[in-house]
Amino acid sequence: MSDTTILDSGYSWRRLGLSLAIAVIINVGMWASIVVLPGMQTDFGLDRAQASLPYTFTMFGFAFGNLLIGRVVDRFGVALALTGAAVIASIGFALAALAQSLWLVCLLQAAIGFATAAGFGPLIADISLWFLRRRGIAVAIAASGNYLAGAVWPYLLKGVLAEDGWRAAYLILAAVILLGMTPLTLFMRRRLPDEALTRSDAASAARAQAVGFSPRALMWLLGLAGIGCCVAMSMPQVHIVAFCVDLGYGPAVGAEMLALMLLGGVASRLVSGLLADRLGGVRTLLIGSVLQTIGLMLYLPTSGLTPLYIVSLVFGLSQGGIVPSYAVIVREYMPAREAGARTGFVIMATILGMALGGWMSGWIYDLTGSYQAAFLNGIAFNLLNIGIMLLVLTRGRPRIALA
Repeated sequence: MSDTTILDSGYSWRRLGLSLAIAVIINVGMWASIVVLPGMQTDFGLDRAQASLPYTFTMFGFAFGNLLIGRVVDRFGVALALTGAAVIASIGFALAALAQSLWLVCLLQAAIGFATAAGFGPLIADISLWFLRRRGIAVAIAASGNYLAGAVWPYLLKGVLAEDGWRAAYLILAAVILLGMTPLTLFMRRRLPDEALTRSDAASAARAQAVGFSPRALMWLLGLAGIGCCVAMSMPQVHIVAFCVDLGYGPAVGAEMLALMLLGGVASRLVSGLLADRLGGVRTLLIGSVLQTIGLMLYLPTSGLTPLYIVSLVFGLSQGGIVPSYAVIVREYMPAREAGARTGFVIMATILGMALGGWMSGWIYDLTGSYQAAFLNGIAFNLLNIGIMLLVLTRGRPRIALA
């Protein structure tokens, strides 16, 4: 079978469906510490910055997992990486549920984050290899598993959290990840033939030369841009539950707003995927970054319950397509044989931005007593992202090659 019949084939779409299911399961590891933040804060007697630390450690683990697991995927395939990730995440949740020290929880969250990474950047990089004409929408669908996890799991867990607390919820997650994800990885063992990779590498090299950046230079620029956009993105995503508690609406309302935000993010990712197939990754990312800035600005004057629901949905609709666009750009300008490592590096940078922004927003809150300055800080970092993407766009505007 030739590479042109393998790509965008029926098997490609079936593999995408499996990837989405796996992503929904494993990516609960990214959102769990946000949903249980108020419960952990009460359990351990913490201030807001300290209560944000488990999330920060999760994101550090998630960041480095994207980089290191991406290299494993390039060499050994995605199935092995996903199986190992399921085992590590399950053990991490089980041990965290029993931990009596905040710092032990933080270390275990780092391990959970590392394992969770297998279901994001490495999984996206893998699925990007199996599509040609519909790569943008395929990447967007795979990346949507991350947001679907954030939208679905708070609803599934809120009853357990209310009745039995965050520790019981973590024990349930340990079982679900191991038993639900491991069988699915068995169907992901097939790998793309070498001839398809060779053809794609040649096309990527031609595009990189046209835009005027070496793959390494572009990778570092994308990494810096990723930090900027994700410091901004983390403000509402990490602190919306705590923000609602401060306003007197309670954690359940905050969890609903987070779910609404992430469902909006799913829609945004799908639309951005369609745009990326027509406009390319750089333009699509720039559009999303500008819209995210507008979304952050809308939070500044808003405190009413109904307006907050509306703004959270608007924010989700504005920013969901940003991170997947990085993966599309990597595939447009960088070698296919390095897709896991290169995508992993850029995704790592975005997650480091989320980790930094999550902690920074809590720190600013402790200093000022409100989240207003934290929103302004996010807007400033987002402007950095916009500046870098404008630089990349103005250096060269190659047509999207079908490879």
